[in-house]
Amino acid sequence: MKRVLLGDEAIAQAAIDAGLSGVYAYPGTPSTEVTEYIQMAVARNPQLAIFCKWATNEKTAMEAALGMSYMGKRALVCMKHVGMNVCADAFMNAAITGVNGGLVVLAADDPSMHSSQNEQDSRFYAKFAMIPCVEPSNQQEAYDLTRYAFDLSEQLHEPVLLRVTTRMAHSRAVVQTAEVRAQNDMSFPHNVQHFILLPAFAKRNYAELVAAQPTFIKESEQSGYNFYYKGPQPEKAIVTTGIGFNYFREALGNDKGASASILKIVQYPLPEALIQQMVADGVKQILVIEEGQPVVEELLRGLVPSDVVIKGRLTGDLPRMGELTPDCVREALGFPPLQTREPDNLVVSRPPALCQGCGHRDMYAALNEVAREYTNPRIFGDIGCYTLGALSPFHAIHACVEMGASVTMAKGAADAGQHPAIAVIGDSTFTHSGMTGLLDCVNSNANVVVLISDNLTTGMTGGQDSAGTGRLEQICQGLGVAPEHIRVVVPLPKNMEEIKQALREEIDYNGVSVVIARRECIQTLKRHLKEAKK
Repeated sequence: MKRVLLGDEAIAQAAIDAGLSGVYAYPGTPSTEVTEYIQMAVARNPQLAIFCKWATNEKTAMEAALGMSYMGKRALVCMKHVGMNVCADAFMNAAITGVNGGLVVLAADDPSMHSSQNEQDSRFYAKFAMIPCVEPSNQQEAYDLTRYAFDLSEQLHEPVLLRVTTRMAHSRAVVQTAEVRAQNDMSFPHNVQHFILLPAFAKRNYAELVAAQPTFIKESEQSGYNFYYKGPQPEKAIVTTGIGFNYFREALGNDKGASASILKIVQYPLPEALIQQMVADGVKQILVIEEGQPVVEELLRGLVPSDVVIKGRLTGDLPRMGELTPDCVREALGFPPLQTREPDNLVVSRPPALCQGCGHRDMYAALNEVAREYTNPRIFGDIGCYTLGALSPFHAIHACVEMGASVTMAKGAADAGQHPAIAVIGDSTFTHSGMTGLLDCVNSNANVVVLISDNLTTGMTGGQDSAGTGRLEQICQGLGVAPEHIRVVVPLPKNMEEIKQALREEIDYNGVSVVIARRECIQTLKRHLKEAKK
């Protein structure tokens, strides 16, 4: 069957067709649509019997997926690149335990930081863990490689990293789907000690992982997805990875095409035999076209003679930061650009803003009024749509680093003597990674106010379920916050004086306070009201 699918949707459909038993994820652009697609498929056809509820964070998702793999079932973990940082402990150790059922870890990188606080290249994680990685160059490969990754995982008894980038995840193409495979039967691992990482067992497992590296390289070299073409002028070569191959093909346009040799890399570790063949054919200059950081460009320097000139992002032949574009690839290949760049100041940028009617707006309005009553207040923000409180018209927060950092940064500031020290965090981010920080605050009786802006959903990524909905007060009390210092307010203009008074009282209290500003996200409210009218 042929279908027009996003790259994310192609991965999701491939996982279903490959006999998936569970998908585990925390929403994060550009990975969110994979899990949502599977959720919608299960809603239409419950007989698929795929577990598909959102996890509290990426670490719990990775651990739960490993547990499903332990039982012989196929599991998919989905996250954006910064989620790899959150799940790194479980991810790295999964390479040491190995897997039973196929386990595929999708990392969706976001070069140019369209919706992220940094640029990362998740291929480093695959190399760090010493496990195979696949990186599709188009939507059909996204489908095919996902199915292949599950098979490869079970063949090698290791997790496989599936790396995509924003353009691959969020662009559409026609995809030919294949036959549907039944889910695996439940089965226990043959060697339970593999999953017990006591030092004696872990040392043996690690030795096996190291010994398996030549096998992983051989699989990459023999993969039908990697290929080498000797061009008429083999002294020059183009090395492409993932979607870089699409940019390369597009850059050729109506020109006669490249006379250089071409090495297309889709599966890692690097196919060393194909690289040595390129060297044997007399290559003297290599241009590396890869989306993300110069991973292959750096690795090639240890695999080819020192007199071979390697060009790419490190040399400035391609931009060091951000996404590739058809024109920057054309220019690196020596072709003229197809488009003339307009001046950067021709169109005034329009920064994002909080929705009209959003409860975060009223929360920030009250917070700003109260903060002005104190000398040098510090307000530590967090990751979510409420981060837009840093922009006009509020300019309300002084820091935003990563998920959960608001609480512990406020604690550290209070430890240094700062007062008031206020953390602003959303309900989903709080359960993702803010709870442990609050426990630290309780254990040291830090003089902080944690303001949880509870819109009853994961708003920034489209309104997915939030893990703490309806339970935030109980969670905070369970962590040790005194019940009388857990305040709940409704952020509406008519309640402004009540909100401000609650904030003043908790700022003046010498200890840990939590103020929960609760009002449903205006976008999910509109959807719920529309559904109620049907």
